[in-house]
Amino acid sequence: MPSPSKVEINNEIELEQILTCPGAALRNFIGRLTSPLLVLGAGGKMGPTLCALVKRAAREAKHPLEVIAVSRFTNAGSRAWLEARDVKTLQLDLLNSVAVRRLPESGNVLYLVGLKFGTATDPSTTWAVNTIVPARVAERFPDARIVALSTGNVYPLSEVAQGGSLETAAVTPLGEYANSAVARERIFEFYARGNKTRVALLRLFYAVELRYGVLADIAGKVYSGQPIELANGFFNCIWQGDANEMILRALSLTETPASVWNLCRPETFSVREVANRLGDLLGCRPRFEGREASTALLGNSGRLCEKLGPPGVSLETMLEWIAAWVRKGGRSLNKPTHFEVRDGQY
Repeated sequence: MPSPSKVEINNEIELEQILTCPGAALRNFIGRLTSPLLVLGAGGKMGPTLCALVKRAAREAKHPLEVIAVSRFTNAGSRAWLEARDVKTLQLDLLNSVAVRRLPESGNVLYLVGLKFGTATDPSTTWAVNTIVPARVAERFPDARIVALSTGNVYPLSEVAQGGSLETAAVTPLGEYANSAVARERIFEFYARGNKTRVALLRLFYAVELRYGVLADIAGKVYSGQPIELANGFFNCIWQGDANEMILRALSLTETPASVWNLCRPETFSVREVANRLGDLLGCRPRFEGREASTALLGNSGRLCEKLGPPGVSLETMLEWIAAWVRKGGRSLNKPTHFEVRDGQY
């Protein structure tokens, strides 16, 4: 994966160039994929740059790979952005069984569909999206390789001193969203076993870039002087470009029964230490509330890093990029991660 040395990203064009810059491992891997590569749920925060990353890697590898991005595309700008980068798009609702049957044939499917925020006020929709759609997709593509993005929220809080939950840990989380995410995994596991579908489940812990993510949340609070709650005092994260590369290359890890992997940088990060470092970079002194609990929502990504190699962008690079972005008033997506939540209510 690329390990960029650029200390400052000046605008969203430069940001998107870095987020979609493929590493050598991805360029070498991409030639093994047959057309079309189907990306379901491609209109969210990660999908557009993932699709553009694939097309760029294929172009650099001189591999004529067709990429089809599927989403409701409630943001028309995302669809136009993708089509300008030679990504084909399909606008449809995957809760519609007729629409799912119309999806084109594909031997490689990336599943990014999920609903989290708003669960506390509308749990039935969260459960529908996170359980009905996986079943319909698995029935539609029994012979494909499917990489399904899951979440670290499937784990309960664990002792920080233990270094994060392993993939073998019990998935007994708090809250309706997290339990619906467990159900999503169980549905994919059911079809992987029953239909011999090759599946890899990736439990993601906080993808970040400059416009959103836990690091951007902390930086914004440091710069504005808002207090930072320390009860959930430790976290994992990964640069979004690295996460997208690993999602793509995880097609090589699909198995039946389904394989399960934690997706994040291999380190555990301290909210207090990250805030203090951002304070140094921003020329501000962070304010804190409370004290760190001995537990947090953490994952151990050692197995995935051993298979695919470690992520390329370090925490220090991310912090330098984000601090410079915040200083110059760079755009925020205004979608807080609520990383402070400890009771599973989103």
